[in-house]
Amino acid sequence: MPFDFLRRKKEPAPAARPQREAVPPRPTPTGTPVPFDGVTEEWRLVGQMYLDTRLSDALNRREALAIADVSWAPIDGSASFSPVPGLKSVDPYDFIVVLADESSKGKMSEEERAAQLAQRVAHEVALEAPPLRIMGTVHLAPGTAPEALLERTNEMFVPVVGGVAYVGERPVSEPQVDAILVNRFYLRGVKETGQGTSSTSAARSGARPAATKHSKPASTTVKRKNNPPPGGAKSSAGRPKRGGLGPRA
Repeated sequence: MPFDFLRRKKEPAPAARPQREAVPPRPTPTGTPVPFDGVTEEWRLVGQMYLDTRLSDALNRREALAIADVSWAPIDGSASFSPVPGLKSVDPYDFIVVLADESSKGKMSEEERAAQLAQRVAHEVALEAPPLRIMGTVHLAPGTAPEALLERTNEMFVPVVGGVAYVGERPVSEPQVDAILVNRFYLRGVKETGQGTSSTSAARSGARPAATKHSKPASTTVKRKNNPPPGGAKSSAGRPKRGGLGPRA
């Protein structure tokens, strides 16, 4: 498979002498296989991902992840899923969002999850990560505005709970998904759609935040300036640096 096989080419590339590509080492499958569902700029991929920790922690390592039994389909719904037997690893940089369910939470107990949320504030937001739009709730430290999600930090993926991801008006995630892990490097705009509230009471009761209503909020959208990401990544549109997607067979 070519190096950029997750991008559908609109025109055939000009003929050139074949050259051997430098293929990054294929990650050895370790850990427990759990279902994964991820969306790139043009594809939705489903299959099994091998994890030795929580899904969010594995993605935030920014290292290639071993996957298996993968199928994909265009996110525009123009075709159904088809198997991709040659795809054995994926770079987290290529995902705009990854949909997380109960199996991806690792070994953390409900009490531990509640303790994590106890000191955070819930904000209902609408996130622009073209071509996706994500509506849901983020939990941030007190005094942190949702616009801070546009800043570069060590946490590449931020969880959005009780939400739905859309392409245009068409949802690409199910309402009952546990969380939508959003790649902050793709964020281009953040709009707060509801007043921030303390997460303490919800965490202690075990209640999950309600899904964000699809409405037109009065607040303005904060846009990201097209500054290049850290680490030397170069892109005129401010997109993340593409990592190696392997294997190519």
